[in-house]
Parts: sequence; structure tokens; C-alpha cells
Amino acid sequence: MANHVLIYEDNPRLRESIVSMLELSDDFLVLGAFSDCENVVEQVKTLNPDVILMDIDMPKMNGIEAVKYIRKFNTQVQILMITIFDDNHHVFEAIYSGANGYLLKKFISTKLLGAMEECLQGGAPMSPSIARMVIGKLQSPNPAKKEYDLTDRETETLRSLSQGNSYKMIATELGISIDTVRTHIKRIYEKLHVHSQTEAVIKAIRENIL
Repeated sequence: MANHVLIYEDNPRLRESIVSMLELSDDFLVLGAFSDCENVVEQVKTLNPDVILMDIDMPKMNGIEAVKYIRKFNTQVQILMITIFDDNHHVFEAIYSGANGYLLKKFISTKLLGAMEECLQGGAPMSPSIARMVIGKLQSPNPAKKEYDLTDRETETLRSLSQGNSYKMIATELGISIDTVRTHIKRIYEKLHVHSQTEAVIKAIRENIL
């Protein structure tokens, strides 16, 4: 069964190009492609997509604000940012708002389908320069460590998440079932007060949890 997709992109040629690309795939079905996010809440609630492709620089409401609104009522949909921005501010703001991945537009033709599939499998796809930025943040001096009462196994799970591993890979690495991984991740989200994998990872980086 095809995964349902919504697209938010104000450039009409790029929007049509993405729609055409997805129409060639049996794995994805485009439910709607919009030039702005003005009605994003109603559209997401009504169409209930599996994946949202979200541009950042949008008219009326930018993509990061749209993600914040979506996450207030839907924490399950996978949101992949597609943008020209690769600076610290936009990257971390988008991810911390609840985006699951971050793909630069110059990689859309070669990496979009793979990034969408990775999101659906529990991964956090990022363009190479974005991944390098996140790694650089991980390697920079950290502030005082904050405590969130994570168990040892939850900490191991969070560490594996921060390395970009899927649920299946985490289960194999830790020698536990995928259902147990899901339970650990649910508890991690509750303790960190976050709603997505990338949000949890960014909070772990910012607050030196690992």
C-alpha cells in the first residue's frame, strides 16, 4: 500500500517536479501539493498523510511554524524539510520544532525518495553538510549535564537514535525486540518532553544528556 504524501512548496516548477517524481513511484501517493501553509492544520487533519514534505521559506506562514502547529495534534506523521537553508539557525530550529529530517533542495532529484523511506523506517535523514553540522555540535564542548532519570537502557537507545539508527538496527544492536525499542522510545519522549526522534536527539545534544 502506498504511503500518502502532502507537499508544501511555493515554487510551482519545483512543486510540480516533486509531484511528477512521486507519481513514478509505487510507494508514494500524493494527496495534495500546496503553495502555502495557510490551511495546513485543516489539510493535515483531513487528509491524514504519512509523510509531509515541507519547505521553510513559505508565504503567509513559514514551514517551521507550520511544523509547530502540526506537532500540536499529530506526532506520528513524518515531516521532511526541503530547503535551500543550511545554516545552524534554520537547521536546529526546524528539527527542534519536530521535523524528522532535513534535505537540501539540490539533493532532491537523487535523494528525496530514499530520505522519505528512511523517515518511514524510523531514521532521521539529513543532507551531508547538515549531518556534518550536527556532528560538529556533538563534538563541541557541552554545557553541564542535565538529568532526566533515563534508565541505562533508555540512554543506550537514545544514543543509538542519535547515531541515525532505525528501530530495527537499535533492536539488533541492543539485543531486544522492536516492540521493546518502541517502548523505550515512548518513555524517552515522555521524560524529555519531546515528540519526535530528531527533537529527542537535538535535546540530548543541547543538554549533554548522553
